[in-house]
Amino acid sequence: MAQPTFFTKPPATALAEIATLTKAQLVDPERGGHVITGLASLDEAGPMHLAFFDNLKYADQLRATKAGACLVSPRFEAEVPAHVAVLRVTQPFRAFVRIAREWHGDALRPQSWVGNDGIAPSAIIDPSARLEDGVIVDPLAVIGPEVEIGSGTVIGVGAVIGPGVKIGRDCNVGARTAIQCALIGNNVLIHPGCSIGQDGYGFIFFGPEGHLKVPQTGRVLIQNDVEVGANTTIDRGSLRDTVIGEGTKIDNQVQIGHNVTIGRHCLLAAQIGLAGSLTIGDNVALGAKVGINNHLKIGDGAQVTAMSAVKDDIPPGGRWGGHFAKPTKQWFKEIIAVERLVRDSKADPKDEGRE
Repeated sequence: MAQPTFFTKPPATALAEIATLTKAQLVDPERGGHVITGLASLDEAGPMHLAFFDNLKYADQLRATKAGACLVSPRFEAEVPAHVAVLRVTQPFRAFVRIAREWHGDALRPQSWVGNDGIAPSAIIDPSARLEDGVIVDPLAVIGPEVEIGSGTVIGVGAVIGPGVKIGRDCNVGARTAIQCALIGNNVLIHPGCSIGQDGYGFIFFGPEGHLKVPQTGRVLIQNDVEVGANTTIDRGSLRDTVIGEGTKIDNQVQIGHNVTIGRHCLLAAQIGLAGSLTIGDNVALGAKVGINNHLKIGDGAQVTAMSAVKDDIPPGGRWGGHFAKPTKQWFKEIIAVERLVRDSKADPKDEGRE
């Protein structure tokens, strides 16, 4: 069986043109006519592929690569094998991504799952919903009353858009996504399986009537240029709104609790859990599986390492990590101190024979 390809095949392109596209310098201009037909990693590339190198961890792959050309910084230029054409550039990966975006623009955002260019006959759209021209609605999607959707937006297969939801222009709502009680800006990309606007985890616990549910009457506000990864959940607010700031990028399987405010241009990696009523500033980066307790404030530009548990406010620009999280310099010193204690304990002959 032939291997399937899911994206447009790049055009055959001479190295001289690639150098122009990537703003790189072709070290040997005589190789300018060599044709490249695709992109590949160093270990999988062949003579017709372009690769990049910017990390010594992969030096062995560079030495063994069969790539036709490689984007590389001046620092590592001498490490490239003689049979590989060198494209000298300050930031190799950024240049690689530049040409990848040029050749694979169709991979940057999903289109209709079934090649649909209009409203599928099996879609269910309430008569009071207002869809601008150019909206694509895939089969089995459900759009409720008073919904508004802007032009260029794609609603995926089986998505459900609840009453009164507003979705801006040039958005993409992935298959099987459920959205309610939400206002969504322009150019927002929501991957499949997301749940947005459901009620948050609000109860008065252990009362005489059992766990008493608190009405969650807020909304979810998602600003422009946000990306939400697959199977992520964003709860609506209880009293105030849950807010996702402009340009923020959220990975897969992230849980965002009610009343959380996330600033602009933040980065949230996979499997993060954010408890309710958090305030996160602008340009914050959270590593995978970070958990943050409720009612905390994370300052602008803060970074938290993967798998950390945060129970205290983090100041602007803070670099924190650990369980429980603390400034990384302090955390590393404590780890070293504990390791030294363990090592010294093992070296103590009085401890021989003990479990």
